[in-house]
Amino acid sequence: MGVLALAVLPLLAAGPELDKADPSSVAAGSTLKARKPEPTYKIQVGMDGEVYPVFANYASLQKPGDRKWGTVAVTVTNSSDATLRQHISARIEGWSDEEIQIIELRAGEVRTCLFAPAFLPRLYHNREIAAATALVNVRDRSGNLLFTATAPVRLRSADDMYWGRNFKFAPFIASWVTPHEAGVETLLSRAKEFAPGRRLPGYVPGLKPALQARSTYEQVNAIYRALQAQGLSYVKSSLTFGEHSDASERVRMPRESLNQVSANCIDGAVMYASLFENLGMDPVVLLVPGHAYVGVRVAPGSLNYIFIETSLTGRASFAAAVSAAERALHSRRASEVIRIPINSARQAGIYPMPSYTQSAENDLASRR
Repeated sequence: MGVLALAVLPLLAAGPELDKADPSSVAAGSTLKARKPEPTYKIQVGMDGEVYPVFANYASLQKPGDRKWGTVAVTVTNSSDATLRQHISARIEGWSDEEIQIIELRAGEVRTCLFAPAFLPRLYHNREIAAATALVNVRDRSGNLLFTATAPVRLRSADDMYWGRNFKFAPFIASWVTPHEAGVETLLSRAKEFAPGRRLPGYVPGLKPALQARSTYEQVNAIYRALQAQGLSYVKSSLTFGEHSDASERVRMPRESLNQVSANCIDGAVMYASLFENLGMDPVVLLVPGHAYVGVRVAPGSLNYIFIETSLTGRASFAAAVSAAERALHSRRASEVIRIPINSARQAGIYPMPSYTQSAENDLASRR
């Protein structure tokens, strides 16, 4: 997945090459020994040398055998005539734990090992692009160091979302849907004051679909009004730095939007989706060229959704925000709308990005 590639020889091959030695320095009658082929290693880090926290977190949650890509990829070519048994480790120095994999390669075999070491909390507090170094070590079964190499890498802000060409990575926006954030819980406690009976029950088992649809509408309306009462308003703030500037942007985490009472369309979409998912409802994020909406299924199994134009939260009624979203979406061709059901993303292993308080981060650091 990465682009920064270092094709380097192992430590055992380092040093002057005999075939380039001065013939006059070779003793009379002696012969030059042919060197046996040795393993080689190719290292790739991140995407174009950049690590996005959202992808690093996803990969770290996968079992090594299930990974399609990783934060660090090490391709081993066993050019020797014997089976190769080695321990390979990879880490981002100062930012991640170390991951170790044990490999066994037959003579002539080539294999790529995908590493996704768990990152320390500081990565998810990082709000600007930062320089770091990837370190790869290869040891034999006795622990002897055979090969080592470093590669420079840039760590993207935890807020940076890379959509990819034609929005290939759009489902990863589900990592911004964080239903268990303290700010989400607080907002819901305020929203219940705007709900009938001061209750936000989510989907009620056994409730008739029509009654559930009405209940869902009332609960979503209560959430909308609570956000209005808090003073939420539209602020774009999507600028980010680094590669892929044409296909990446800053997306606020819901805790940021709620703390700053500011959100653009995609910020608002993941914030509302977090509130809905907390209640056990089924949210969906919709992307159209240049804009985003959020929706929630009206009842379990229903094909109907309530869609919201989130940018109207601070300046229009709930009914107006729903009507505006419906009109806009109806005017779009199906090919222009990318739907991201959050439940489907969860089933694909895309979970909320980690969230740490500063005190929790300090506690973790003190244990290391």
